[in-house]
Amino acid sequence: MSFRRDTITKPIFALARGALPAMSDTEREALEAGDVWWDADLFTGNPDWSKLLAIPPATLSGEEKAFLNGPVDELCAMLDEWKIFWEWRDLPQDAWTFIKRNKFFGMIIPKEFGGLGFSPYAHSEVVRKISTRSIAAAVTVMVPNSLGPGELLLRFGTKEQQERWLPRLADGRDIPCFGLTSPEAGSDAASMVDTGIICKGIFEGREVLGLRLNWHKRYITLGPVSTLLGLAFKAYDPDHLVGQDEELGITVALIPTNLPGVEIGHRHLPAMQVFQNGPNWGRDVFIPLDYIIGGKERLGQGWKMLMTALAAGRGISLPSLSAAGAAYAARTTGAYARIREQFGISISKFEGVEEPLARITATAYQLDAARRLTCAALNAGIHPAVISGIMKLHATERMRFAVDDAMDIHGGKAVIDGPQNYMGNLYRAVPVGITVEGANILTRNLIVFGQGAIRAHPYLLEEMNALADSDKERGLIAFDAAFWKHVGHSFKTLGRAFVRSWTFGLFAPAPDAGDATRFYRQLSRYSSAFALCADMALLTLGGALKRKEMLSARFGDILSELYLLSAALKRWQDEGRQKEDLAALEWCMANGFKTIENRFAEILANLPNRFVAIILKLVVQPFGARVLGPSDRVVHQTAELVLAPSAARERLTPDLAHVADDGGFARLEQAFVLVVETDEVAKRLRAARIHDWKDGVTRGVITQAEGEKLAVAREAVKKVIEVDDFAPEALSPIYKKSADVHQFFQELGEQRAAS
Repeated sequence: MSFRRDTITKPIFALARGALPAMSDTEREALEAGDVWWDADLFTGNPDWSKLLAIPPATLSGEEKAFLNGPVDELCAMLDEWKIFWEWRDLPQDAWTFIKRNKFFGMIIPKEFGGLGFSPYAHSEVVRKISTRSIAAAVTVMVPNSLGPGELLLRFGTKEQQERWLPRLADGRDIPCFGLTSPEAGSDAASMVDTGIICKGIFEGREVLGLRLNWHKRYITLGPVSTLLGLAFKAYDPDHLVGQDEELGITVALIPTNLPGVEIGHRHLPAMQVFQNGPNWGRDVFIPLDYIIGGKERLGQGWKMLMTALAAGRGISLPSLSAAGAAYAARTTGAYARIREQFGISISKFEGVEEPLARITATAYQLDAARRLTCAALNAGIHPAVISGIMKLHATERMRFAVDDAMDIHGGKAVIDGPQNYMGNLYRAVPVGITVEGANILTRNLIVFGQGAIRAHPYLLEEMNALADSDKERGLIAFDAAFWKHVGHSFKTLGRAFVRSWTFGLFAPAPDAGDATRFYRQLSRYSSAFALCADMALLTLGGALKRKEMLSARFGDILSELYLLSAALKRWQDEGRQKEDLAALEWCMANGFKTIENRFAEILANLPNRFVAIILKLVVQPFGARVLGPSDRVVHQTAELVLAPSAARERLTPDLAHVADDGGFARLEQAFVLVVETDEVAKRLRAARIHDWKDGVTRGVITQAEGEKLAVAREAVKKVIEVDDFAPEALSPIYKKSADVHQFFQELGEQRAAS
């Protein structure tokens, strides 16, 4: 071993050590935050499917179910989204009171501190249901339970901090927000210029050692109504009052917003969404050191704390809202396509409508599968950092496509705003989800593969740590052990990738999963190809790979597809391999395989080392990208899942908010049921070329009762197709009453004629 280390490994170690780019503290802390999980299995190139299938599905306790069917439904009934964003520009006061009284802000806070002590899955389910009724309410509820003071106090706070603040957060006496983003630092939070200087000052009548803070934050959700601000800033100790270092790093602290020097700004209006959001400032705000979350010992550890907390938050809040949006789009668009007729037939019969409808339906199936699988990990105490990034990125992006497709199928019905439009506000909200908690462009191009390659790879992080070890001898020993394991792993991966690619996955490992077994084989095949290509890219590009953002993004897309497709297979298994749902699963697989193969082709076409690219193409894609996506048969079958009431439709769109007196969604549901129930009656009339149902009764084609029910169905459809219109004075303060409109334009015309 020493001969190998001293003669072979040592020169490699020296070369790699010299080539390894310096890693900043923030980069290292981001890499070390959170856990690896199923992503690590995918990176091995040989995932253990039995491990995936053995993961217990996320479930709700009896208490959590009662909350969903009780307070959550009550809250939804209080909410009128049109009035919230058009008239009130806020949640109604009774909703705010109800949210606080029923501890919606304390879902993640343990019962010992006065919270509800709910699981991550329950948190996800609550956000999911509320978001199908009101985006503003969903965001209001999810933020205190995601990245913010509550999560940070639970994970890093001192006992005294937890006992003081958590009960107040749980019962709504304090409303939290978190200040991270500033004008100078958006996605690049490490560039923030907000500062905290260690100094002595007077606090509550006595001199203490503390921090004098100056900051400017913006885009802070709940900021305008917050009473307790979690703040991220850079701490400095120029007088060496706590140690020898002057620059202490990013730190997070609790700031009661009533402290002198705290200034709360006016509200932002993010894409016409009216959840509370705005800027705030701090001007020479003094706090004692024990206001740092975790106390003095946590000085400079804020970035790692934030990244660890974000690993959980990004896996719950926005994925829940996105999965709900896709399910809502599938249910409403399927119903609308079924009842809406053009050229004498339901538009659901047009293949041009079937294609986007199938895409919406399969997206809803896949996103909820991934949401549930991620929540299962979180329920088990795992905080999967890379997977949380995948979830935030792809959940919001795929929701965007689903909502766009829904808007296209609805046409003018979803374009004309008003109380009857059940799609418009969701459409406007989509860019907000795309932007927050890390911009999707950054996440796709830098984070998913950049972080995943280091954290989830079996040996890469060990090698990097060995190379960075200040003790060269110790580093060489550690590097030697990890490097040769890596070499052995690479040769195994090469063999697996070659055999599986040339045989189209015929001999790739897969569990006995009935109709889905073939899909596991393909994922095993793609996983080995991914692991091999990733290794070769890292070997040939080294640290330069992180600057090859387009290559990194393509690798990230493959890793993401492997996870999302794994989740879809897991869902199908957990739900009992429902035959009716197989079409949705097939759509997901065909579309995912197409994306994976295209990304491989793009990587191989653009890998700078052309010799390695040619060898890799012969190994992993000898016949080119061959998967074309879902077949027309699969598209048709998938679209059919949401075109009639069925158990499959309910599985696809479970637990949406249903409010009986809702003017849009409830009216659509009623018309949908009536149209399906009278479908056979309508067919008989069409076959007889009769439009008036009364003529059908007279001629004996249908009965009186059938005709009357058909008339009710047709009237219900008319009500759904209707769109809102408004008197001029209802839309603009220019006009006091309708008569003013004509007078205004008459006078305007006269003025122009005179001039």
